[in-house]
Amino acid sequence: MNLDLPAGMTRRHFCRHLAAGAATIPALEFLRHLHANAAQVSRNQKACILMWLGGGPPSIDMWDMKPNAKNNNGGNFKPIDTTGDLQICEHLSKTAQVMDSLSVVRAMSTREADHGRGRYYMHTSFVPNPTVIHPTFGSVVSQQLGSERSELELPAFISIGGDAGSPGFLGMSHAPFVVNRDGKIRNTDVDSSQTGRLQNRLAMLDVIETNLIRSRRGDAPQAHKDVYTKAVNLMTSAQRNAFKFDQEKPATLDGYGRNNFGRGLVMARRLVETGVPFVEVSFGGWDLHRNVFDSLQNRQLPVLDQGISALVGDLKQRGLLDHTVLVCMGEFGRTPRVNQNMGRDHWASSWSVVVGGGGLVGGRAIGATDADGIEVVGPRYSAGDLWATVAQALGIPLTTVFKTKRGRPMKVANGGTPIEQLVG
Repeated sequence: MNLDLPAGMTRRHFCRHLAAGAATIPALEFLRHLHANAAQVSRNQKACILMWLGGGPPSIDMWDMKPNAKNNNGGNFKPIDTTGDLQICEHLSKTAQVMDSLSVVRAMSTREADHGRGRYYMHTSFVPNPTVIHPTFGSVVSQQLGSERSELELPAFISIGGDAGSPGFLGMSHAPFVVNRDGKIRNTDVDSSQTGRLQNRLAMLDVIETNLIRSRRGDAPQAHKDVYTKAVNLMTSAQRNAFKFDQEKPATLDGYGRNNFGRGLVMARRLVETGVPFVEVSFGGWDLHRNVFDSLQNRQLPVLDQGISALVGDLKQRGLLDHTVLVCMGEFGRTPRVNQNMGRDHWASSWSVVVGGGGLVGGRAIGATDADGIEVVGPRYSAGDLWATVAQALGIPLTTVFKTKRGRPMKVANGGTPIEQLVG
């Protein structure tokens, strides 16, 4: 019998529970028990890797080519065919070979063309509001899936190389754990000669925190205790090795690219293997108001192309792609019109996001823009629709409703609708 095991569960651990279960209930009932919990087992394997292209990448030069646009606004690059039913930029030739596993949503249409507001909106599905801080979607995944993975000793939401936002009203225990791209975690090494002293201090801290919690002075004491518990788990866990990307074979590191983005993606794959349900990898430098074509061809696209293609191939080879949703995007797109500095400015009206893995449909172009890339033609998609699609792929019920500290209900993904062409 071929059983998919939850992330972090060893085959020996599973067999021990299998023997115990079979000894206490009839075999037929045990199989029914397994079948009834199959959805939960699958849910415990799910993960999402967000590749965040900070600054706003120019979709028109990457994923939604317009070679015949008037006044050469379509740019200098040529489109090429892919393994999917679409064309992308010639400088993404390696990614073109794995596009059967990825789709491009070409009909994103949002209103936030400011970096800060756009980043907030695309991470949370909500526009900024002075009365409430909404949780970034990684925190939603942490709250929904991380708490179910009892064998996971790492934080359930890890951000590599950048600021991934706030947990908002979900609390600090679901905040992103930010690590540098070198994989080193400061102040977590424990000197074996100081183990006893550490345990004594932790026992004292536990007494203080427990008393504060009992005094019912708000949520802060419990949140503080949760954060410290996770920190101690991290300090003492062998799962910390997931951050050590340099343990990979040199050929693997070469394949991803020996740069910050490539190393971040290697780390992300190792974390997903360990059971972390949400990892964000930041790749900045996309605010291309000047020299957009030179910057793309000689700096940004070669790094992106190598990293994405290697990640898709590696996940597929390891049997992880069907359980891991991939999202590649920034806070908005860039103007179809090329400015006087040979750059493109901020543009939120019509742009693209790349999504794949996790059982989603690959190889498709979802939605369309007009001949000049100025307007979306047909249905438009929001951040809420995008994250509702990811939530459904991860097994997070779209009926989930959170409550703010003031009791205000908030729907997951702001009530967005999954993109039908992606979910099949």
